Amino acid sequence: MSDPTRPAGPKIIAIANQKGGVGKTTTTINLGAALSEMGLNVLVVDLDPQGNASTGLGIEPEDREYTTYEFILEDIALDQVILKTSTKNLSLIPATVDLSSADMELISNEKRSFLLHDALRQRGMDAYAFDYILIDCPPSLNLLTVNAMVAAHSVLVPLQSEFFALEGLSQLMLTIREVRQSANPDLRIEGIVLTMYDARNNLSQQVEADARDNLGDLVFSAVIPRNVRLSEAPSYAMPVLSYDTSSKGAAAYRALAAELMKKNEKLAA
Repeated sequence: MSDPTRPAGPKIIAIANQKGGVGKTTTTINLGAALSEMGLNVLVVDLDPQGNASTGLGIEPEDREYTTYEFILEDIALDQVILKTSTKNLSLIPATVDLSSADMELISNEKRSFLLHDALRQRGMDAYAFDYILIDCPPSLNLLTVNAMVAAHSVLVPLQSEFFALEGLSQLMLTIREVRQSANPDLRIEGIVLTMYDARNNLSQQVEADARDNLGDLVFSAVIPRNVRLSEAPSYAMPVLSYDTSSKGAAAYRALAAELMKKNEKLAA
C-alpha cells in the first residue's frame, strides 16, 4: 500500500534499444543535461557495464568506488553512490565493468526483476527530490534492461536513421509487452527519437517517413542530427550543451527536452 505522506516520486524513464551504437548514452547524457538546464533535478543511472554515461559525465573510473552494482545488489548509503556531476542539477549513479556479473547474480534472486525498482523507491531517495531519473540501459535485452523497464514509468527509444532500423524495434516492443503483462502494467512507450539524422541523406529521410507512418505520434518531432560536436563532447567528459552550447546537437536535445516536458504536462492535466 502506498504511503500518502510521501512526496510524489520522480518520473523514471528507461532509455533502451538492444542495438548498440544508436545513441542511447548520448541521448541519456544530453537529455539529462537539457532537463537540468531547465531547472529540473535529474539523476542519471548508468546501467551499462561499459560505463560510458559515467565517463561522458566526467566521473573517472577511480572515482567510482560504489556503483549501480552496489545500488541494486547491496545495502549501500545513497550519499556514497549518488555523485554530483559538473553540470548543475545533474547527478549520477555510475557503472563499472563489475555490473557485467550482476546478470548472473540476479538470476538466483527471487526478486531479480524488481531490485532496481525497489532501490529507486527507497525512502532515502525522497531527500534528493529528483524530478527525472534517466536509466541508460545496456545494448541487450538482458536482466538489467528488464530491471530498468520494471522500475520505469516509460521507455524512450533512440532509433538510428539507418537501413533495417525499424526491424530491430519488434523485439524491443515484444519485451516491453512482456514486462507490461508480468511486472509493470503501467509501463508505456515515452516515444521514439530519431538519432544520427542527416537531412541531406535520402536514407535518413526514408527512415523518418517510415517511422512516422508506422508509429505516428510515438515519434518525437525533435530529431537528433549527425553532429561533430555531439561526437566530440564525450571525449571531453561533458554533455554537448556544455561543450558547445550553440551547436546543432545542443539545440536538438533542448528541443527534445521541451517536447518531453510538454508531453508529460498534457498527460498530467
